[in-house]
Amino acid sequence: MSSAPAPAAAPSVIARPWVVIKFGGTSVSRRERWENIRRIAAAHRARDRRVVIVVSALSGITDQLKAIAESRGDDARCREVQAAIVERHQAMRAELGLDGCARMEQRLADLDRLIADPRRAQAAVAWQAEVFALGELMSSALGADFLDANGLPTQWLDAREHLRATPIANHSAWARYLSANVPAAPDAQFASALAARGDCFITQGFIARNDQAETVLLGRGGSDTSAGYFGALLKAEQVEIWTDVPGMFSANPRVVPEARLLARLDYEEAQEIATTGAKVLHPRSLGPLRRAGVPLVIKDTHRPQLAGTEIRAVAADAAPCVKAISARKGVTLISMETVGMWQQVGFLADVFEAFKRHGLSVDLIGSAETNVTVSLDPTENLVNSDVLSALAADLARICRVKVIAPCAAITLVGRGMRSLLHKLSGVLAEFGALDVHLISQSSNNLNLTFVVDEALADDLIPRLHALLIRADALRAEDGAVFGPSWRELGADAAAPVRETWWMRERSALLELAAERTPRYVYSLEAVRAQARALRALGAVDRWHYALKANPHPAILRALHEEGFAFECVSTAEIDAVRSALPQLAVERILFTPNFAPREEYAQALAAGVRTTLDALHPLQHWGELFRDREIHLRLDLGVGRGHHDKVKTGGASSKFGLALDQVEEFRTLARRHGARIVGLHAHLGSGILDAGHWRAVYAQLASLAEGFSRIESIDVGGGLGVPSRPDETPLDLAALGAALAEVKSAYPQFHLWLEPGRFLVADAGVLLARVTQVKRKGAVHYVGVDAGMNSLIRPALYEAWHEIVNLTRLGEPAQTMVQVVGPICETGDVLGANRRLPECREGDVILIAQAGAYGAVMASRYNLREPATEDVR
Repeated sequence: MSSAPAPAAAPSVIARPWVVIKFGGTSVSRRERWENIRRIAAAHRARDRRVVIVVSALSGITDQLKAIAESRGDDARCREVQAAIVERHQAMRAELGLDGCARMEQRLADLDRLIADPRRAQAAVAWQAEVFALGELMSSALGADFLDANGLPTQWLDAREHLRATPIANHSAWARYLSANVPAAPDAQFASALAARGDCFITQGFIARNDQAETVLLGRGGSDTSAGYFGALLKAEQVEIWTDVPGMFSANPRVVPEARLLARLDYEEAQEIATTGAKVLHPRSLGPLRRAGVPLVIKDTHRPQLAGTEIRAVAADAAPCVKAISARKGVTLISMETVGMWQQVGFLADVFEAFKRHGLSVDLIGSAETNVTVSLDPTENLVNSDVLSALAADLARICRVKVIAPCAAITLVGRGMRSLLHKLSGVLAEFGALDVHLISQSSNNLNLTFVVDEALADDLIPRLHALLIRADALRAEDGAVFGPSWRELGADAAAPVRETWWMRERSALLELAAERTPRYVYSLEAVRAQARALRALGAVDRWHYALKANPHPAILRALHEEGFAFECVSTAEIDAVRSALPQLAVERILFTPNFAPREEYAQALAAGVRTTLDALHPLQHWGELFRDREIHLRLDLGVGRGHHDKVKTGGASSKFGLALDQVEEFRTLARRHGARIVGLHAHLGSGILDAGHWRAVYAQLASLAEGFSRIESIDVGGGLGVPSRPDETPLDLAALGAALAEVKSAYPQFHLWLEPGRFLVADAGVLLARVTQVKRKGAVHYVGVDAGMNSLIRPALYEAWHEIVNLTRLGEPAQTMVQVVGPICETGDVLGANRRLPECREGDVILIAQAGAYGAVMASRYNLREPATEDVR
């Protein structure tokens, strides 16, 4: 006989997943914010999830509780703060529409009791922990009653019943009570028991209990940590940290508006970013989640539709990349020096024993033969003058001690940091001019840290962030890692797409590409538009076009018609402009060679061309060439500017210009040969977007010119920048005009000259190429085109960034991160690294923008491949 069928098993009470959602102080301080919490929790419940809500104290309450904890004998101040706390919570209760809140009233009574507690006189750390805990206990009590009364049945949990702190060896009493640790791991029994009680709970962040059943705190950012602990205990589907920003960013967005949202991070990277300065997440929250395999998401309370930052395990094939640059302020360095430490057994043991004795946790360490320097992080240590004095006194017995403070630790964070060092030359150069106290490269290959004076941090971080993007070490275009910038997220509406001439002429360009690629195409109308924009600056008396940018005859004729003179750096350039413009007066040509042979100077002078010298050698050895001639003098003002070291044309490491300490010798030689110095000139670099640069050069040259007797003109060079990346701000021509006019009003006796090149023609040119092949190697996708570095060498030579689009598929979603490469047999033949393009196919037309300057003119027949041809529209 067959047996009866077994009864169906009852569904497990823990079959439905848990979600832990945490809200900070600003998110629990107004009724509409609690309405938002209710909606978020209810949305999870609608998806059949169980919810644990973790909350902080009302904003500002922890600071008020701190004032009570520090009041000691000031009873009047203590009672004044107590009254404010009571009033704030009673007002919050009324705003939430609650008739009463018994749990909150009990905590207010506890506050009164703790103020009367004799332990207050000594500010005992155990007593402080009880005082601080009241903030979260009261806010969670209010929240439980509000949610329950507004359609979301919610049970109140005392976090201290479930989070038990375990003491760590060598922790001071301060750390044990005010910065405790909880060993949290998945606990199926706890999850099952909680599920049997209900579906929605609210509990406190920041607090736990020790083995003696005393209240302890989890340190700064303890509410994040509590969420991490509960997420691990429940083996939650995910933990959500709801805050007032959309997630973690590649830098502090309030300091760097162009900082990018970090869409995805692995646990270790996120922990490093949080540890090294990001305030949006406490690093302790990630440890238990990583061990339990629970993902964490940071979300914006005000804009819940944004994806935020997702943190989970790293993909095995993740490409090395700097994810963020952060700064920790308030860092203290302890420098310990003694000749006796060299190969001395036990020296470091004695040093660190002193730190242990004073309950101090060391962060960074740097050592040399006679010096050890360590840093103390204020977030993990009680660092005050008393502690430091006692430490220094102990250390003085074995070494010389120097305390350096306040400092800031500037940290680059990203997986595979060592493999990126070759891309960080620009970043390292920024630090080269600073007094760097300590450099530390982590053993886990996740960070590189520089400790500098604290006052430098705010100005330094934006510059370094921009350099990291420019060097492609921070791959901002990688949509799998980075989201929009803070500036873009803050915009009221999407920024309009900047329409370019090549967008308007797409069809015509595709027809040209069908005939032949690679080919440069120039828009004369775009050249004229730039020329007219410059000519509108009334302070400038003469504009010279720097011919080396692009000597195409049609461009020269267009600029001549717009009133431009010409600057040439070789006699071949002089011949080219005179060939294109036979009617051009020779005095409208300025010859500014560098290390040219004697013959070129002789040819230029014979033709009557204005000639510039930038060294003593021509006058020392060929003085008769310049007898009774008018000459211009190019000076090196001692500093270079520009987007790359190879375009900086000032300073001792640059070959251009006469050093200022040789000016008198040059003048003596000029007088000896009867040469008359009638112009001063300085050009310090290219790609400059700061209008104030030319004002400074103008003022310095004008001041120097007053020491000469025959100066007629001052030439402040070129280098007017053209923004290439989307986040770069265009040069403010109105500000440039005003700055030049200001200086000119002080020196009206001198004519002002400028010599732009790239500014006039860069945007006017594009390079059209055709896709030849596509390839994938691991996670790297390559798109090969028939134009290589023999046609456009700027990316290889200057690490220049050019916008690249698939013109055939313009407007289609750009979903694939690719490397755009050419056919030249060189690893450096990369036209664009880490670009997002639509799926490319053989035959597609690729357009490389801003190719009108230093493109065709620098081309070669390397590999015996013919470079791109040129066309004008």
